[in-house]
Amino acid sequence: MRLTKGYLVSVLAAMALVVLLSSLRFPPTVRAGVPVFNLEKSPLNRDPRLGNSFAPVIEKAAPSVVNIFSTRFIKERPQRNPFLEDPFFRQFFGDQFAPDQNNQTHFRREEGLGSGVIVSSDGYILTANHVVADADEVKVSVGQSKKEYPAKIIGRDPSTDVAVLKIAANNLPAITLADSDQLEVGDVVLAIGDPFGVGQTVTMGIVSALGRSGFDFDGDNRAQIQNFIQTDAAINPGNSGGALVDSEGRLVGINTAIISPSGGNNGIGFAVPSNMARTVLERLLTGGKVTRGYLGVVPQDLDSGLAQQFDVPDQNGALIGDVLPDSPANKAGLKSGDVILSVAGKPVTGADNLKAVVSQLEPGSQVQVRLIRNGSPRTINVMLGTVSESGSGPESVNSAPNEQPRTDAMDGVQVADLDEDIRNQLNLPDSVQGALVTTVDGDSNAAAAGLEPNDVIVQINRQNISSADDAVHYGRSAKGDQILLKIWRRFGAQGGTLFLSVDNTKTPH
Repeated sequence: MRLTKGYLVSVLAAMALVVLLSSLRFPPTVRAGVPVFNLEKSPLNRDPRLGNSFAPVIEKAAPSVVNIFSTRFIKERPQRNPFLEDPFFRQFFGDQFAPDQNNQTHFRREEGLGSGVIVSSDGYILTANHVVADADEVKVSVGQSKKEYPAKIIGRDPSTDVAVLKIAANNLPAITLADSDQLEVGDVVLAIGDPFGVGQTVTMGIVSALGRSGFDFDGDNRAQIQNFIQTDAAINPGNSGGALVDSEGRLVGINTAIISPSGGNNGIGFAVPSNMARTVLERLLTGGKVTRGYLGVVPQDLDSGLAQQFDVPDQNGALIGDVLPDSPANKAGLKSGDVILSVAGKPVTGADNLKAVVSQLEPGSQVQVRLIRNGSPRTINVMLGTVSESGSGPESVNSAPNEQPRTDAMDGVQVADLDEDIRNQLNLPDSVQGALVTTVDGDSNAAAAGLEPNDVIVQINRQNISSADDAVHYGRSAKGDQILLKIWRRFGAQGGTLFLSVDNTKTPH
């Protein structure tokens, strides 16, 4: 077949059109009440042969980073010398030291410094929640001119340590947001902020890790939902709320915390991913509060023993210890012992990561949950609910049970039958049957696996336990390198079941 010149021209023109369309950036879908972001979802150009200067990148991103000044007025009554209240002393010093008859309250001014990022040209700013928490006044300094604007706190989300501010200004230099899900360990990042109040500063590093969680920063548990980007770019006090940008100047995170005994940079800093921060902003603006997807399970991390017990190839995923009654997970058929591998196509690496992934999904949306059950993969569709913001950590029962504990097969563990007094102390549902753990030797294998006093052993190696005698019997007869325990544990006002894998080969210390 002969190809005519006109035919070849048409084919080449069509190919050129396809290339052109694929390179175009289409504006995101506009949602009512949400500003239009500069959003790029294309992956980073990772060519290592790029230039030796980041000056063009900083020139692009730095004008979008602002200084935030917060002021808090703390009520306090002045302390007085008690001798000056005495009339005997006042006859010498006069009434100038007499008590304040108006009982006047004085205020102490407390100021804070942080950073923020302009994300829309009409004045919306992302920052860290702890920068503006409890502030009575917030001011924002913009650009090299350092023009100050009073800022309104649109909303705060302590669970992610994200806050949204608004200033009355237009034509502001809004930063371009990247798709933080496309970040990879090793990508170059730059932190922009105002550390220690010295002025806008840029530091460079790489993405050290992704999906970091489980931190309680020096007792300040400022973010319960943690899915941090870890970086060695220097982050110091005053950087909080500032921008973490990629090597193209696009926002990938909001700087929030460091791990440092001294309070200064030690090369371990954390940022909230830009996708999570953007989700918080959008939900605050559209609904006035942050709503989160709710699955309704009590998850836990996998260790090597649990991965072996549940036929999981590695330690990625979240093991369901319990499924809460009337929850979306319960209605969809998820079960205790399932190992969740992904939700809505997003991989799940652990219990904290599962919470972060589900929290960013829309309540009421139907998602696919990919899991392993009894060693076999399967996919279940779940209609997510809305999360309850209440919750707390495990409680302990202070009073010890009266019954004399009996020795368990696992060295260092003592158990007792569940009587009425114990059930009342634990507020234990009638459906929970087992043996109460009264003592766990801190050097035992069971303690190393995570067993705690006041846990209720429900199963040993998948055998139901109804009494302390059962626990002793099945503990002594258990075979294999690992003993699988299913326990019930109180979590705040509620409780749920968890799995523990206890080493059965090592002698306790």
